[in-house]
Amino acid sequence: MEIIEDLVSEIVSKAEHSDRLIIGLDGLSRSGKTTIAKNMAAMLEETDIQIGMIHLDDHIVDRTKRYGTGQAEWKEYYFLQWEVEHLREILFGKLKDDNELVLPFYDDQLDQQVYKKLNLTGKKIVLVEGIFLQREEWKEQLDYTIFIDCPRQIRFERENARTRENTGKFENRYWKAEDYYLEKLNPKVKADKVITCHQLMKGDFE
Repeated sequence: MEIIEDLVSEIVSKAEHSDRLIIGLDGLSRSGKTTIAKNMAAMLEETDIQIGMIHLDDHIVDRTKRYGTGQAEWKEYYFLQWEVEHLREILFGKLKDDNELVLPFYDDQLDQQVYKKLNLTGKKIVLVEGIFLQREEWKEQLDYTIFIDCPRQIRFERENARTRENTGKFENRYWKAEDYYLEKLNPKVKADKVITCHQLMKGDFE
């Protein structure tokens, strides 16, 4: 995990010159974002720096707002999965200076959002991980962005066998939205750091 260790060292150095450093960990579905975020957080905590962690998927909307809306499936996924403008206001716009955020957390069993408080008091670094993180509404609030670049085939093979059977959903919903993001926002170029899954696998990262 040398590449992650080097990345953490770079982030620690940047944090020394910031009251609170906001790190964005971007990447498409199944690229390894969550695993990398957990490992980064563990390494950062060993430096005695207090870390805040935000998973964007915790803040998706109810199913009725993102399925069966009459729009193309990929548009539902890209534009409606999150309340983009609302999250810019109550989450991304407050990360730098606020110590207490009130955020909508999606409850899968209830299929609804439940508002909870998130305490960031004393957090020197806040790590935000999620897909489509570099969209225009959010990127400007991130101090440093990392993009995990992983080929579609590798990511698809990480899905369980039953999920892979529904190729139509991938083709019409997920992959079209990913293509739109890559072409429209060019996240690989705009990110401050790009890490490939081949680099991670080379370092026996899991």
